[in-house]
Amino acid sequence: MNFSITAHDPQSKARTGLLTTDHGPIQTPIFMPVGTAGTVKAVHQRELETDINAEIILGNTYHLYLRPGLDVLGQAGGLHAFNGWRRPILTDSGGYQVYSLSGTRKIKEEGVTFMSHIDGSKHHFSPEGVMDIQRTIGADIIMAFDECTPYPCEYGYARASMEMTHRWLDRCIDRFDSTEGHYGYKQTLFPIVQGSTYPDLRKQSATFIASKEREGNAIGGLAVGEPAEAMYETIELVNEILPADKPRYLMGVGTPANILEAIARGVDMFDCVMPTRNARHGLLFTTEGIMNIKNEKWSRDFSPIDAGLGGYASTFYSKAYLRHLFKADELLSGQIASLHNLTFYLWLVRQARAHIEAGDFLSWKNEMVVRLMQRM
Repeated sequence: MNFSITAHDPQSKARTGLLTTDHGPIQTPIFMPVGTAGTVKAVHQRELETDINAEIILGNTYHLYLRPGLDVLGQAGGLHAFNGWRRPILTDSGGYQVYSLSGTRKIKEEGVTFMSHIDGSKHHFSPEGVMDIQRTIGADIIMAFDECTPYPCEYGYARASMEMTHRWLDRCIDRFDSTEGHYGYKQTLFPIVQGSTYPDLRKQSATFIASKEREGNAIGGLAVGEPAEAMYETIELVNEILPADKPRYLMGVGTPANILEAIARGVDMFDCVMPTRNARHGLLFTTEGIMNIKNEKWSRDFSPIDAGLGGYASTFYSKAYLRHLFKADELLSGQIASLHNLTFYLWLVRQARAHIEAGDFLSWKNEMVVRLMQRM
């Protein structure tokens, strides 16, 4: 994997870059649609590629390990061959999913024992095992195994968890560096900064992660309930330490405003379930603000969902028609809304890139944060 910075905004830490993998290039800042179980919900791979122009998608180790399982993925030739996606894939190590299973998992130095949410069966994830699983899944970028702490989190627990995450990282690196990918293309490993919202812990973690000199780095443990300002302060602090010549990935974030504010602080990569999850409930992100398409006010609005956005779903269908589909409980409602929201998120990062290159990103960002988060 190679990464090069192509432009800097003169008034912020925002930058554009080009990240190159064996499955193709990725222009940054980039948003990665979440395909948890090998599919971005309600969206065809063809639509992701041609309509939305997603340059990379995300899969999840925990879910893919449980279903369809490693035997199926291995026999298929990896996730790319299994789901037909020809561009890059990143896999989350499963640490966040294990965190969310707080009632059915036990965390020890060796790893995590947990119960499947599908059938209650018992499983064990170790740092070494998670590297092997992600090798079999075959993602281009794989994540180190970590513990995501909740918010709020006591200092003592946050420190102990961070230190264990660091020890796990060393084990991940040893296993990754001593093994090869299965399918004839290169994979790369990103470590993850932890430490809750404690500045001293985040500094320690960022320093430790930077010392490993991997090809990219991630910031985890945010967007778990902390105030937005605490998130932004943490990002600023961490990015002062993480190397500027490598991509920085903010995990699981977030709203359009979160993404723009993080770009201004030097983040390059994002993922979040928000655009597709909210879409299935009729909540749309648009160039004029946030729209609840189920509201009565849209029942006779025959204008496009978002004429200013471009993209088939956003410009072909009317607000009234999409509202009708939701009220009629038609499956097409979730598909159109998901396509629209993903189109919006990819449009947002493309616009950010254009304004960074033009040198006016900061003023554009300040205007857009207010506009995009208002309720229509």
